[in-house]
Amino acid sequence: MASDAAARQPVGKAKLAAVIVAMISGVIAIEGGYVDHSADPGGETNMGITRRTATQSGYTGPMRTLPRAVAESIYYDRYLVQPGYAALVPVDAAVTEELFDTTVNMGPARPSTWFQQSINALCGTQLTVDGRVGPGTIAAYRACQARRGAGALCIATLDALDRQQSAEYVRLVRANPKLGVFLKGWLAQRIGNVDRRKCRGARA
Repeated sequence: MASDAAARQPVGKAKLAAVIVAMISGVIAIEGGYVDHSADPGGETNMGITRRTATQSGYTGPMRTLPRAVAESIYYDRYLVQPGYAALVPVDAAVTEELFDTTVNMGPARPSTWFQQSINALCGTQLTVDGRVGPGTIAAYRACQARRGAGALCIATLDALDRQQSAEYVRLVRANPKLGVFLKGWLAQRIGNVDRRKCRGARA
């Protein structure tokens, strides 16, 4: 039995890697190539990576020629590992995808906070809402999966995160009307973008 489990382990890692690659590729497809929009406070971007983020990650070349491999590495390190989402991938890849995508769009603090709030609301827990997804947050989510069912909790969580994100976009545009040029695209591409059928793969 031990040898069978060991033989299965690389397959699991390969599937996990494939899921992460798909997440990153999906974000790059949405973000597109080089953009320097006058209304975007982030300035120059390429594949969704801002100049500031690229520089902080050690890239010093022109943004117009940012290599895809560099963008992929930045996405993995800064938007999946650093916010604590990597450990959530084998637990619920669909929810991780939603958190990752939102973090790319608006940083980790808000989606991480919304995730903790959704666990408290949906599961009756009393997590400290600090915007940091760590072992305690993931353990609470896993415990709730066992009670509510992994697939059902996945769908409910995605719906809750989408509601928070949609309301935040509206708030941002009200605070800064110049961002209104982006609202239609945000709502079309970032709300409801994670297929709920992926929740079938969530694991309790």
